[in-house]
Parts: sequence; C-alpha cells; structure tokens
Amino acid sequence: MIRPACIDERREVVVDAHDFGRVAVLYGGFSSEREVSLDSGMAVYEALRSRGVDAHCWDPAKKGISQFVAAGFDRAWIALHGTGGEDGAIQGALQWIDVPYTGSGVKASALAMDKVRSKHLFDAADIPTPEYAVIRNKSDAVLAADELGYPLVMKPAGQGSSVGMTKVFEAAELGEAAELALRFDDVAIMERCIVGEELTIGILQGEALPSIRIETPRVFYDYRAKYESDRTEYHCPGARDADIEKQYADMAIAAFDELGCSGWGRVDFMSGKDGRPLVLEVNTVPGMTSHSLVPIAAKRAGIDFEELCWRILETSVAAGTVVTDVKGVAYGA
Repeated sequence: MIRPACIDERREVVVDAHDFGRVAVLYGGFSSEREVSLDSGMAVYEALRSRGVDAHCWDPAKKGISQFVAAGFDRAWIALHGTGGEDGAIQGALQWIDVPYTGSGVKASALAMDKVRSKHLFDAADIPTPEYAVIRNKSDAVLAADELGYPLVMKPAGQGSSVGMTKVFEAAELGEAAELALRFDDVAIMERCIVGEELTIGILQGEALPSIRIETPRVFYDYRAKYESDRTEYHCPGARDADIEKQYADMAIAAFDELGCSGWGRVDFMSGKDGRPLVLEVNTVPGMTSHSLVPIAAKRAGIDFEELCWRILETSVAAGTVVTDVKGVAYGA
C-alpha cells in the first residue's frame, strides 16, 4: 500500500522515453561514498537503457562542468551520494546551466545533508528525534556524554551511508569516536543511542512507500551492513500493524516536507522500548544498489526497479510542463 504524502507534489507522467531527451546519469564523484555511487549509477543507467531512455554515465570526478555543458544533456539523473551529490552542490551547478535534475533542490539537499540544521528544524516543527549535542572537539564530546549518558552514537554532521559513525558504549571509546567523526567534518553530532527497532520509509513523487524494518547482526546498520553483508534482514512492510504503519508514513512525510524535499528520498527512524518513532535523518539521494532500501519498498508496492528509475527520472520534469498521462491525454500546461 502506498500512502499519500507531500500535499503540493504530484506525479508528472512521461510515457515516451524520447521525451526525456539525452539523460546524464551522474555517478561516482569525489565523496567517501564514491564506490556505492558507482554501483547505484550503473544500475540506474542499465535500467533506463532497458526502457529506451537515451542515458549516458557521467562521472564528475573525471569530466568537468564545461565538458558536461558541451555534451548537450537535456536532464540529469543524480546518483551521486554524499558530499558534492547530496549537499546541494551539483544541484546548484545544474540549475546554473539550466539542466533539470532528479530529486530535491539546492536548499533542501543542503539541509537534509546537514544533520545539525535538520535536527534544529525537526525540533522547531515538533518532529520527534533522538536527543543530541553538537560536537566540535573532544571536550564537547566529554561534556555531552555526561549529559546524554551511554550508549551514544557519534557521526559526522555531513556524511551519509554511516561513514565515520561509531556507537559508543563507555567513556574510554569517546575520544576515538570523536576523532573519527571530526576527520570527515568540522562538526559532528552525538545522539542518545536508541535501542530498539530501525525502520525506514521511502518517498516517491508525493507518496510514502511501505516501511522496511532492518535487522542486522552488527552493532548497528553501518556501511558493511548496508552494502556488503548478506546477513542483514529486511522486513517489508516493517510496521507491526496498519496504525503503526500510518504513524511512520505520516511522520516521514512531515520530516520530508519540513526540509523542503521533493521528488524522492528516504526517511530513517529508530524506535525505543515505548515504540515511539524518532526521526534520524532524511536522505535525498538514497542508494540504488542490490542491497538498497527504496527499491525493496518500491517492489513491495508493485514498482519494479526499471519502473522506479523511470519514475525518479520523471521528477526532473518541472511542474507545469506539458506531458501526457497513461491514456495519452495532455495536462499540466
């Protein structure tokens, strides 16, 4: 079942692959998530090509913006994860050269990538999120740990895929965890560790996809659990009943909208012993690998991988553009 989501967003249906024009699948890049991005991008590229889209892989780490302009692309499917891809940088560059792109805009991408500022917005909007502290050095970490108590989660403020993240169980581990997180960013975030169920909700074109509950034998759902382990289990839908499923979907939509996100994405949650969902973060360019969560949820909703990639590409079609619905009737002008 797919639940309605963002009030102001609707699907702009494209029927003919030729209407997309020449499409650049942006992948790779310079971030710590480069290898995952290469996998995501290649999977997207192959899916789009199988549907007749004139898609081409493009790695910004190997070819510059002037070459991109000269290549004459009509739109971009952003499969860049992490810094440079999810933080508004590539979105801003594409807007500057007037090339439509998939997913959220510049401001929303930057806010979602910045865990500190997104936390501030969640607090202001009364969206439940784990208690946290902003960390700039080891001294900050010690003071925050005394206030929050153990166990804790330490992570960089602007990374994804759990890069630089550590679960801290005692004071002796605190310094190393802070050093690791601050290696990636000038600012880190420390959260009270919620011991309970981990769920995620994908959002696609104004609708919430079925929830996924994640179970991993590792300490937490880290990089290896996400992309390398075959022991991680995914339960979809992940909520225990329809009422809880709706609660997660509604909260995911609220968090997504609060940051101004659009097109597609994923909202991650933890729930403690009381079962109360707490928003961890919003991802504006989730993974599209064989282990990735949005494709799993979409499949449960009856959307195969090729159709999912097509529909995400539709998010590059601006509202107001004349397209046709599945019956060939034009609308949107």
